[in-house]
Amino acid sequence: MSTIAAWPSRAELWLDQRGKGAWIAAMVLGFIAFWPIGLALLAYMIWSKRMFSKCQGRLARHDHHAHMNDMRMRRYGFRPSGNSAFDAYKADTIDRLEHEQDEFEAFLKRLRESKDKAEFDEYLNDRARAAKEAPGEGPEGEGSGKY
Repeated sequence: MSTIAAWPSRAELWLDQRGKGAWIAAMVLGFIAFWPIGLALLAYMIWSKRMFSKCQGRLARHDHHAHMNDMRMRRYGFRPSGNSAFDAYKADTIDRLEHEQDEFEAFLKRLRESKDKAEFDEYLNDRARAAKEAPGEGPEGEGSGKY
């Protein structure tokens, strides 16, 4: 899922963790910023029954970890198949792929940093070469001519 498509579910989870007060604050801020946003949040709160629920958001404090695990399973399409061996294999494969993705992102970061360093070193070398070729035209030489 792309970052743009994932932010509403992350924002919803974040607000749910903070309870009904956070939802109401978001709605008020939405009305202040642009009234249709506040109206849309109010409609969503009523439609999803967040406005009239008794507990602090959908998450009870003792159920937080179970809910987070459930969200992770739904996000990655991990629904139990009934075959425990297959489910264990699938979980291991997903963990391995997540680890490989983290390693690949770290590799890309190092690659970008090395490219940036190489470009900066090239810039410094070009600047030093230009200063050697034209000694009177640098910042020290400007304004030193006769009038």
